[in-house]
Amino acid sequence: MLLVENGLLLAGWWAAHTYLSSWPFERVLAASVGLALLLATIITFLSSAYVLQPIKAIWQAVVHLNPAEHKTAAPNIKKLHVGRALVENITAQVYKLATEAEHSEAVTDTKTTDLRAQFIVSNLPLPLFVLDPEKTITYANDAAAKYLGLPSTDIIGKNVYSVLDMSFPSDQTFDSWLGQVKDTSATASYFWERVRLNVSDNTPTRLFDMAGYYNKGNAQHFETLLALFDHTSQYSQDDQAVSFIALSVHELRTPLTLLRGYIEAFEEEFSGKLTPQLNDFMFKMNASAQQLSAFVNNILNVARVDGDQLVLELNEEKWGDIVRAAANTMALRAKVRGITVQYSIAPDLPTVGVDSVSIHEVINNLIDNAIKYSGKSDKILVSTYLNNEGFVETTVQDWGVGVPQNVMANLFTKFYRDHRNRAQIGGTGLGLYLSKAIVSAHGGNIWVKSHEGQGSTFGFTLQPYSKLAEELKNGDNKGIVRGAHGWIKNHSLYRG
Repeated sequence: MLLVENGLLLAGWWAAHTYLSSWPFERVLAASVGLALLLATIITFLSSAYVLQPIKAIWQAVVHLNPAEHKTAAPNIKKLHVGRALVENITAQVYKLATEAEHSEAVTDTKTTDLRAQFIVSNLPLPLFVLDPEKTITYANDAAAKYLGLPSTDIIGKNVYSVLDMSFPSDQTFDSWLGQVKDTSATASYFWERVRLNVSDNTPTRLFDMAGYYNKGNAQHFETLLALFDHTSQYSQDDQAVSFIALSVHELRTPLTLLRGYIEAFEEEFSGKLTPQLNDFMFKMNASAQQLSAFVNNILNVARVDGDQLVLELNEEKWGDIVRAAANTMALRAKVRGITVQYSIAPDLPTVGVDSVSIHEVINNLIDNAIKYSGKSDKILVSTYLNNEGFVETTVQDWGVGVPQNVMANLFTKFYRDHRNRAQIGGTGLGLYLSKAIVSAHGGNIWVKSHEGQGSTFGFTLQPYSKLAEELKNGDNKGIVRGAHGWIKNHSLYRG
């Protein structure tokens, strides 16, 4: 650049000396100085723009990586004519340093987050379990190990069913829920109440509520999370209350049997000899004795259900005869309240496999429930027929106060009663719970339909005797023995 500038300057001096010889020396000198300044300016501008291209490219690369800069594009190194290799090397180092800094920051943030999560989960006062898709426990916090009384090495890596031997008060167990959501949902959650942890003889039984969360296809294979909420003290008091009441009412059976016998004897002895007022007294006394007898039977049977001691013997019976007998038994109690029990029995019903004593209790409980909640209605209808699925279905319908929708899900729960009419209508909250246990043991289902202020319909199904599994039938065809279990095993087929 300097050579070019000097050459142009000499050429200008020669031209002035040759063609402008008439100019005075001072004027030629001034023109030469002006030309020199012009050439210096032009040459300096062109040379600096050319020489500084590599530095500009490096500056552009640095500014481009600035998080606050969003307008500067990355340099196009291929267009450089000077220092291309140098610029490629330096910009590569700049990019590498920026990447490493970003990665280091991300790793630091991740480690901080992991440490926080680990601290929170480890010190969570609730027992927490994490399961993989094979239902293997991949994580259990300190509270879980302490709750089970096991070291972590005996929990992690084991199948959940071998560690948590749970029983549930309904057929919606953890295993059945997990099987459903695996086929139908990407994420799901559920909450169980009154779950029982089956433990060894030397360890007290634990009762708790449980929350479950399912996340399909989790990248870390953390598919299912379980959190336990211990209520052993509260729920044990309920169970002890049933046991205590059962022990107490057991002593009532003998005097109650004598009382009912004397009432029947008096009715036969003084039939037609009493005044209408005394007849009404005898009538109400008999109905009250029946009600007290049903109360005693319910309490004792609930205690047997909870202890897995209620055994049913299913025999072939004519269902229409059983329904008529049960409805007639309850007719006396309904009559005291001014209510008529009507029944509609479809012809040609198939025989059913039932335990006649326990199934009587189911019908009696449903009719008794309809009597209590009939309000101003004076009629209860008991219907039985063969439904579309081939089961014998029986319904008890009233036109009374009905059931609010928000309490429907709890109707078959032990001790549950609607708080809005608890003070006006008596009861223990055990009748529907017991009925569900008995119907389930018969292989049927129990259900309810209701509208508040319009009445309720409770129904249940039974299998025709011909449909009962052949392998369950005794060789002498006298009956089938089943247990009415209050607790449903979560996964009884698991083998460690």
